[in-house]
Amino acid sequence: MKKPPQFKGSTMQVETPTCIFCGKGGWVTVPIAGYNAWRDGAFIQNAMPQLTPGQREQLINGTHDECFNKNIPED
Repeated sequence: MKKPPQFKGSTMQVETPTCIFCGKGGWVTVPIAGYNAWRDGAFIQNAMPQLTPGQREQLINGTHDECFNKNIPED
């Protein structure tokens, strides 16, 4: 069961979906304003540019950066 976000100052921890590779969930710390902008329709890379591409992908579909790199080889 998903837990509600945990707030700390101007950031919050968001529980992410389950990773398709390892079957585990996770958490990403995000700026509250950026999260709200993304939730309201902004592109995630514009709403939270300070996050890594891996963190943004984890928020979108749950895939951990380590799991992606391990299972999807680079050309």
